[in-house]
Amino acid sequence: VQLVESGGGLVQAGGSLRLSCAASGRAFSTYGMGWFRQAPGKEREFVAAISWNGDSTYYSDSVKGRFTISRDNAKNTGFLQMNGLKPEDTAVYYCALRLYTGSYYSDAQYRRWGQGTQVTVSS
Repeated sequence: VQLVESGGGLVQAGGSLRLSCAASGRAFSTYGMGWFRQAPGKEREFVAAISWNGDSTYYSDSVKGRFTISRDNAKNTGFLQMNGLKPEDTAVYYCALRLYTGSYYSDAQYRRWGQGTQVTVSS
C-alpha cells in the first residue's frame, strides 16, 4: 500500500484546509491511520488518528476541537479537516498506516508514510 497526501497550501490564520490521504491498495481498510506533522527544526509530532472502521478517533491536545479526522474505506481515502488554523500549525503533514498494535499516538506504530503535503498558515 502506498499513500499520497494532498490538499495542503497557504492559508490565513483562522482559515480552513482539508487534507486527503489516498491509498493505492485495498488493505487500507484493515488498518488504523494517522496524521503527523513536522515543522522546520522540530521533531515529527502526532496530530490525529482513526481506527480501521472509523469508530475511534484520537487527537493531540493542540488540535482537539479544531481538526477532524475521518476516512472513507470504500474510496481508500483518509481525511483531515483543519479549521481555525493557527501559524503554529505550519508544517509538512504526513499520513501513515498503523501496522502495529501499540499506542495510536506513537509514530513507531506506523509505516507506509506518504511524501507529505505542506501547510503554511500566515498571521
